[in-house]
Amino acid sequence: MADNNDLAELLFPDVTLTIDDLEKKYPLRNLPEGAQVTRFAPSPTGFLHTGSLFTAMISRTVAKTTGGVYFFRLEDTDTKRTIEGSGDLLLEQLHQFGIDADEGYTPNGDVGAYGPYKQSERKEIYRAVIKELIRRGRAYPDFCTPEDLDKIRASQEANKVLPGYYGIYARDRNLSVEQRIEKIKAGTPWVIRFKSMGDHDKKTKFTDAIRGEIELQDNDTDVVILKSDGLPTYHFAHVCDDHFMRTTMITRGEEWIPSTPIHLDMFRALGWKAPKYAHIPSIMKLDHGNKRKLSKRKDAEAAVSYFLESGYPAQSLLVYLMSIANSNFEEWAIANKTFDLSKFQFKIKKMSLDGALFDIDKLNYFSKEIIARMPLEELFAAVKEYASAHDAEFAARIGKNPEFVKKILNIERDRKNPRKDYAKFSDIYPLTKFFYADLWEEIIKKPLPFKESIDKATVKEILLASASEMVFGVDEYTWFSGVKALGEKFGFASSNKDYKEHPENYKGSVSDTAEILRVAITGSTQSPNLHEILEILGKEETSRRLTKVAESL
Repeated sequence: MADNNDLAELLFPDVTLTIDDLEKKYPLRNLPEGAQVTRFAPSPTGFLHTGSLFTAMISRTVAKTTGGVYFFRLEDTDTKRTIEGSGDLLLEQLHQFGIDADEGYTPNGDVGAYGPYKQSERKEIYRAVIKELIRRGRAYPDFCTPEDLDKIRASQEANKVLPGYYGIYARDRNLSVEQRIEKIKAGTPWVIRFKSMGDHDKKTKFTDAIRGEIELQDNDTDVVILKSDGLPTYHFAHVCDDHFMRTTMITRGEEWIPSTPIHLDMFRALGWKAPKYAHIPSIMKLDHGNKRKLSKRKDAEAAVSYFLESGYPAQSLLVYLMSIANSNFEEWAIANKTFDLSKFQFKIKKMSLDGALFDIDKLNYFSKEIIARMPLEELFAAVKEYASAHDAEFAARIGKNPEFVKKILNIERDRKNPRKDYAKFSDIYPLTKFFYADLWEEIIKKPLPFKESIDKATVKEILLASASEMVFGVDEYTWFSGVKALGEKFGFASSNKDYKEHPENYKGSVSDTAEILRVAITGSTQSPNLHEILEILGKEETSRRLTKVAESL
């Protein structure tokens, strides 16, 4: 009489590898007590999602802060959704954010002793484990066609019961070994299902590293673990991989919480200790007053490429993500303006249980702080690299006169509190176009925003006088004294205080005098430090601009 051993041999005659062989090949890691082995295991189905970057950052941080190992695994068993080359792109983008794995899949081959790190190359491992499950009576071949499954679903809908392949609705669950062997020999197509011993009237409890104890309905579904294409499903593959790669903590999105009972059921069936699970809250977006998950289809900021193409330094996005990861980060950041994340004491238990709303203003705040404190040469190199990839016009100007660009970038930088004009590299060229004579000519073709309360004749007199009298090569205090004297000559108060006390005695204040010069030189009432701008432009160009604007009034 045939038994499950005969069934297993019929299904997998070529599989000689055993679970014992695998346990020897992939031994427990020799790590300090408390060290965590974590992983980032994406599917190569497209771009790197901001939420995925968040998960990878948390995974790597947990490993690094505990003296453990962080590895990268490519979960490419869903061949219908796999996009060729996207796995390598994911690694490239992670590298841009400094999130490099200690071991794992790379485009040039695996690094590490627990591979292969690409699921499509681990078929023999999955087949060996499935063969053993069949021997134990915990897995079986299922011969249902898609039409058969549709009929089961229709029956469940009619009876208003929970949909799924379980209990009396698991049609092939209780076939005899002889019946199964007969169907296989007849060439009937099959998949392999896990045979659950669960009961959905009972509960499964587990402790989540972020959320504490979670209680969910026990799994009793006989899920597919090996598809007709010979590849495993996510549910089964990750159980095998995380066991033999010796993962100790699985960090993944909160959308996987409902699936956890299935995974724990499989770990129990195999007699393996399950890793800890840490289900990370989703990053949310406010949409017409309702919170929803950041969407690949609806939100540009759902892709990390959006931030790279916009010119945000990689550190800016990581710092922002850490600020939503731990509630105590912002207090730490106030005292640590370098935002060196390696010095922040991240605690996974301090993660919020609710998804944070994506806040572009907070990202811009951190990014302005980071750009303002970058050393000049580092900033210049980053801006040049960004322009080369995304702004050919700006790149050409940088290439033509790099030292001129460095002077522009260095305005108000060597100070205790440097100026914070730029949230991203793409802000720089639009805000500094006035420095280039040809672009300034275009700017002044539009009406300039001089104060209407100051008559044009006075504006013209100030500009012409400045064109001939302004002093260069002096410190800012000396230069500003000259601006005050010039303003006094034309009826402007030498201090804002005097003007506020007796506005009737003056045409305006010293601020108005400076603004007249600023508008003529830059085309705007807002700009970086005017003294530094004039020193960069030089006496000849400054005089030319002031004269040309004056003559146009």
